Amino acid sequence: MATARFTFRSECLARTTDFFAILPNDMPEEAVKANPHFARPTKTLMLLHGYTGHCMDWVFGSTVQELSGRYNIAVICPNGENSFYLDHPATGRKYATHVGKELVDYARKTFGLSDRREDTAIGGLSMGGFGSIHTALQFNHTFGKSFALSSALITHEVAQMKPGSDNGMSNYEYYELMFGDPKKLLDSENNPETLVKKHKKAGDLMPEFFLACGTEDFLLAPNRQFRDFLKEQGVAFEYHEGPGIHDMVFWNTWLAPAMEWLAE
Repeated sequence: MATARFTFRSECLARTTDFFAILPNDMPEEAVKANPHFARPTKTLMLLHGYTGHCMDWVFGSTVQELSGRYNIAVICPNGENSFYLDHPATGRKYATHVGKELVDYARKTFGLSDRREDTAIGGLSMGGFGSIHTALQFNHTFGKSFALSSALITHEVAQMKPGSDNGMSNYEYYELMFGDPKKLLDSENNPETLVKKHKKAGDLMPEFFLACGTEDFLLAPNRQFRDFLKEQGVAFEYHEGPGIHDMVFWNTWLAPAMEWLAE
């Protein structure tokens, strides 16, 4: 298992940024021969951290390195800061394009990874779960699958916020910076539901989704709401609930099933 932290110049962010890569390209010969996942090209997973997080969170907090070797999936962990992985009008704030195109292209070129949609996936937790869903929809010709754990699907909540308010996590000004004018959010392309409807109307490609949330998680209700929305729209998805709160214990529990689903 080859692992390394890289820095590179991002045009989308107008600065140097970093990411962590996990590459199952030096596995023992006996392990490769016994593993049917090595009979196909290596798949790629863009794996997104959560709010207040960093590209190293998954690396040190989860079993992703072992799972990368088990399923022959190269894992790229970007640094998304607190951006919700959305593109913003200001210079240096195109986080969706950074994760959904720029870094994908860079990883493919640098590490010789497959450029096929069916070999390219995205996943994440909390804010990164939202980012995984939204980025897969925005770049639907790049990503075939998206998994999202305890996703911060908070667009309906943000749309109701008023200037000067605070939801205990962040204030109105932060959400306005991330999502744009809250009053216009639900009809904007920063809302994943808008992108689903757009692709359905156009008959365009739609990623498949794997969603999981803990039954004691404070984000359970919006995850159920999004599940029901996908069902109404006829979008292919798996949805799971299990005991757990908004923490790494739950995310580690569901990371293995999610990566197994990606490898199918």
